[in-house]
Amino acid sequence: MTPTTETLISAGQPVARTINSVAWTVLRRVAGLAQAFKHRRDAAALASFDDRMLADIGLSRSDLRDALAEPMWRDPTAILVNRADERRVRRRRFALGPWSPGALAPSIVPDGGPHFDAAGNRPAATTH
Repeated sequence: MTPTTETLISAGQPVARTINSVAWTVLRRVAGLAQAFKHRRDAAALASFDDRMLADIGLSRSDLRDALAEPMWRDPTAILVNRADERRVRRRRFALGPWSPGALAPSIVPDGGPHFDAAGNRPAATTH
């Protein structure tokens, strides 16, 4: 019995799907690697900025050193973005003051309602 063309095509579909999946995975990895190298080049360009310019964007020389010390295939911008965000949050909390509503976590005590007074305390039980 000889295999027909339809049998060969249907048997080849899983192989074709696997090859296609592997090809897309390789392509995504290569594109990610190219993007990481581009970001590394951009981060290295930040090294030419003076300290004042780096501070304006929320970075320091040590942030650049840490980011560029990562392995070549890893994107250094994640470290730079995290460090700048941390400083931005710290500056905002400092500017608002330690007791401002924006600096503290929201209260878990309900404000008012039938079982609590405005301070969040249970009122004394009343008898009728």
